[in-house]
Amino acid sequence: MRSGEKAPGFSLFDGNGNKWALADHLGKIVVLMFYPGDNTPVCTAQLCSVRDHWSEYQATGAEVVGISTDSVESHKGFAEKNELPLKLLADTDGEVSKKYGMRSWVPGRSARGVVVIDKEGRIAYSKAEAISLFRPKDDDVLAAIAKAG
Repeated sequence: MRSGEKAPGFSLFDGNGNKWALADHLGKIVVLMFYPGDNTPVCTAQLCSVRDHWSEYQATGAEVVGISTDSVESHKGFAEKNELPLKLLADTDGEVSKKYGMRSWVPGRSARGVVVIDKEGRIAYSKAEAISLFRPKDDDVLAAIAKAG
């Protein structure tokens, strides 16, 4: 995805089994945090870092969600275990990851990356980590959110 392109619409279920649709969040900045899987060391560190900086994310007014190919049930347990404040969306068939160019080289997994969608529903920032052992830096994501505003 390139900056300025219209973000593809989608709806997925969160860890509580509730439907989350991008269209319902137009008019606000949306951050999609793609990650390979629940309960893995780097993914846990990534999402716990978001948790630890949650007040900074909330201060931006952006809607921040995590997306992986894990199930609703897996997301529920992962979020509860790590006290994660953000919704985790289940892209079980990998279609949303594919639409956003976040397919991993590992079959059936999302790549690690971040997409920031502006209030008009356009891509403001998109970055996939070339090596999934490295996680996005919160300062970089927060700067991308501020720039999209």
